[in-house]
Amino acid sequence: MADSFDYVIVGAGSAGCILANRLTADGKHSVCLLEAGPPDWNPYIHIPAGFIKTLANPNVNWMFQAEPSHWTGGRVIDVPRGKTLGGSSSINGHIYNRGQRMDYDSWAQRGNRGWGYADVLPYFKRCERRIGEGDDTFRGREGNLEVTDLNYTHPLCEIFMDGAAEIGIPRNKDYNGERQEGISYVQRTTHKRRRVSTARAFLKPARGRPNLTVRTNAFATRIILDGKRAVGVDYAKGGRGGKSVTVHANREVILSGGTINSPQLLQVSGIGPSALLNSLGIEVLHDLPGVGENLRDHYAPRFSARVNNIETINEQAKGLRLAGEIVKYFIGAKSIVNLNPSMVYGFWHTDPAIKSNDVQFIFTPASYKLGAHGVLADAPGFTVAAWQHRPESLGYVRARSADPFDKPVIQPNYLDAEEDRRVTVEAMKLARKLMHTDAMKPYLGEEEYPGADVQSDDELLEAARHWGSTTYHVMGTCRMGPDSDPTAVVDDALKVKGMEGLRVIDASIMPTMLSANLNAGAMMIGEKGADLVLGKGAPEPIILPE
Repeated sequence: MADSFDYVIVGAGSAGCILANRLTADGKHSVCLLEAGPPDWNPYIHIPAGFIKTLANPNVNWMFQAEPSHWTGGRVIDVPRGKTLGGSSSINGHIYNRGQRMDYDSWAQRGNRGWGYADVLPYFKRCERRIGEGDDTFRGREGNLEVTDLNYTHPLCEIFMDGAAEIGIPRNKDYNGERQEGISYVQRTTHKRRRVSTARAFLKPARGRPNLTVRTNAFATRIILDGKRAVGVDYAKGGRGGKSVTVHANREVILSGGTINSPQLLQVSGIGPSALLNSLGIEVLHDLPGVGENLRDHYAPRFSARVNNIETINEQAKGLRLAGEIVKYFIGAKSIVNLNPSMVYGFWHTDPAIKSNDVQFIFTPASYKLGAHGVLADAPGFTVAAWQHRPESLGYVRARSADPFDKPVIQPNYLDAEEDRRVTVEAMKLARKLMHTDAMKPYLGEEEYPGADVQSDDELLEAARHWGSTTYHVMGTCRMGPDSDPTAVVDDALKVKGMEGLRVIDASIMPTMLSANLNAGAMMIGEKGADLVLGKGAPEPIILPE
């Protein structure tokens, strides 16, 4: 016996939870939401600093890894992705960052109707409940998702921002407002000391609806096709070796598994590049060359330095001091347990002639062990990282075999494009300049990485090659585009090209990289995608200042 629903959504992540809420809101449609991971019960999901613990927890993290490449020095780089209700919104660094106006305008200019900034801004506003400063032309006040300001400041953050002003980088009270460029404390998806994932903000309020069925530990193994129409999904209850269950979709199957999982599921179901599928012994049911291609990610070299004359988080996170911080967190006082991995965000340009900023940088008053994400160094210090906003290097995600349980081949091809190498080196120079401002000089100790002896462009690039890493912003593997784009997988209604009853609604549809962390953009895609599925007219575009 197979269950039957109007819509079957694969993946309860940043977009999937929003879809489940919006598609069931009027009570007219039945929805089955499948999540391969467990419920979001792990306490580290909900404690902001618990982010560090989820990075290495296979119960809530897919624990993917990128293949070695020349420009990463032959290293394997981790690609964390959420595997629980809320998906990556349950294990990310809580940052809320939409990107620049031009990011979305460029999507529209590529032939994607209705995806310009004025078109998508109403969906950003619908999604969020901004708590704090912000122009209501750009910010939402009544949505499900609380977006708050950092409530813990550190004197070294103020000093760092004063130093940025010395070199012409102004303070910006709202980088999600009219303009992004400048420097400020982060905005984040936490509220009252707890993470606000999409599972908490959108799925939890909808769980009591009789027309919504949520199934966790449900590993999707195949999209069921009737000719060129998707009619259901097979999943394994509990994962490999589990009982096979079929759910039928009367209207549509919607893939919201994310940039890694959505293309792999398409490929093992027989939808993708024929050459790849044939090489894996998968019957080609629909030849679609772009599935899994166009992968991009932000690649970040990090600078760290010892600190003089001031205390940092390194000292606060040890022994009895840490125990005290934990107590303060649970009684509601300010505590490092309520922090993001980064505290200050900046957006700037590598050339004054560039009218839109092309790099992003972060600062935190803590230093980490070289090559170990989230492991604090023994000695006090601080960290500055900077990366290129819009990389040109293209990678791919490809099924490793016909077995859906085999993790796919992930190759981002970091720094493959010459322009990416150039901008990355310029971003590193900016990071170092920010470390050596007059404001920072009394506190700057020895530069630990990459070290004061690394000065030339070639030396900086070599440092980036051997120690740079992901910023966890993978996108683009089911790219949205017009028929003239041979690598496009979905159209601007997010329907899989050449198929019926099948859409992809997650960060994999992004045509080009955002100047941002991707969680906010993925949530907007979920909001807009729900309207597209339901056939609702788009909201009126917002008239923006020139």
